[in-house]
Amino acid sequence: MKIYTGTGDEGQTGLANGSRVSKDHRRVELYGTSDELNSCIGLALSLLQTEVSRHSQSDAYVSVEEQIHTLQSLLFELGAELAGFPTEEGSILASDIQDIEQWIDGMNEHLPEMKQFILPGGQPSSAQFHVCRTVCRRLERLLVAANRNNQESGEANILGHTGMVWINRLSDYLFVLARYCQKLSGREDIPWKSRMQRPSRKRS
Repeated sequence: MKIYTGTGDEGQTGLANGSRVSKDHRRVELYGTSDELNSCIGLALSLLQTEVSRHSQSDAYVSVEEQIHTLQSLLFELGAELAGFPTEEGSILASDIQDIEQWIDGMNEHLPEMKQFILPGGQPSSAQFHVCRTVCRRLERLLVAANRNNQESGEANILGHTGMVWINRLSDYLFVLARYCQKLSGREDIPWKSRMQRPSRKRS
């Protein structure tokens, strides 16, 4: 398979429905952001694999790895839908939402109750999953804007309700997973401290 074709050299690309559009088209931005999220998740998983191998948490890692690979596969299917590939019921099903919610609940059972905001960071995998969460939120914002624009012009939504709910749950999952990575690495969350809680600093 030839990687370069030259067909995009003038700033256009082909959608899954066969049409040619500019590379700054709304759909290209959407499936490009989905691809970015998928790549970020892959990096986070590779970091977690290295960390877990040092702390003998292989069983917990295998469970997370299976979940992540499922989510990455769904992101591929979502990207195809965002690129205009026709689907009868959408790339995301209600059962996919239920799976994420079960995974969130399962991880939360092993985490201490969160009584304050936490800082993004910690172990490399935890920090990277926080990055994933923010990319996921950006994708959600782009989708909300795209759906609203389509509604205003009388067109169908680019992504239906089930897909939108799944994206929202995915960001929740990535947040909880970032915390779970800290636990797997034997670390605690980094609590946010307001200005009043931080040690006073002398001003020069």
